[in-house]
Amino acid sequence: MDNRLKAVILDFDGTIGDTRGLIVRTMQQTIAELGLPARTDDECASMIGLPLKQTFTDLIPMDDATGDLCAETYRRIFMVNNKPGAVPMFPHVADTIRRMHDAGLLVTIASSRLRPSLAGFVDEMKLGTYIPYILSVGDVEHAKPAPDMVLKTLADNDLRPEEAIVVGDTVFDIRMAHSAGVRAVGVTYGNGQRADLVAEHAEYVIDDFGELAGIVLDA
Repeated sequence: MDNRLKAVILDFDGTIGDTRGLIVRTMQQTIAELGLPARTDDECASMIGLPLKQTFTDLIPMDDATGDLCAETYRRIFMVNNKPGAVPMFPHVADTIRRMHDAGLLVTIASSRLRPSLAGFVDEMKLGTYIPYILSVGDVEHAKPAPDMVLKTLADNDLRPEEAIVVGDTVFDIRMAHSAGVRAVGVTYGNGQRADLVAEHAEYVIDDFGELAGIVLDA
């Protein structure tokens, strides 16, 4: 293990949890209910990782009030769609998180979700024992790709930038990490594209969460 490394900061959507289907379906239902211009599933998925309102305002030209209505409508529909088991973990996530925790690393989450939703998924996946610190979009002033969540994680846990690494599936995660002076691991199995992660100069790009062990733990 890199003896400087003390903490692993994980994204949730597209990194820990396979939320793409649930999110895209809910976005499409929101767009249809409000009579907004149609967008493809891939276009919707490309917005995952941004704050909820911004996913719609960046996706479709609209005024601020319509953006608020989109977020409100999405949350209502999401509550119906988000049944137990709707969001599975990606392969090798649980075991690798346990291994990192057992090796003495602080494992945290920095997510664009609101805290109740994020905490609910962590509890449902039984990860709370291994992830004692989580940050949601509501815990900071500026959301991804701003560095606020990483900077707060470092400050709250008395860490230096070189002692942490960020793991995420989108360019927003990589930009957040680098803006805070922290290294980044991009994962290709989520909502981002390998070429985009490479173009953002992620220090590592992996195709399976289990490969993270080879980066942060001794082989």
